[in-house]
Amino acid sequence: MIKCNLSRLMGEKKLKISDVAKDTGINRGTITRLYHETAVRVDFDVLEKLCVYLECEIGELLEVV
Repeated sequence: MIKCNLSRLMGEKKLKISDVAKDTGINRGTITRLYHETAVRVDFDVLEKLCVYLECEIGELLEVV
């Protein structure tokens, strides 16, 4: 199973879903699904934008559990 740590990373930086959507241009629904770990698939460009925005590595955002 792959775990998405977006909610933890956003919480550490005190970010809201709407802030991330506005600043990155990623669809709010996509961010919401990643935040609540209900996403079934994610595009590489979305992952790249999130990593750049949150200043993290892909391994910090996603992990195999």
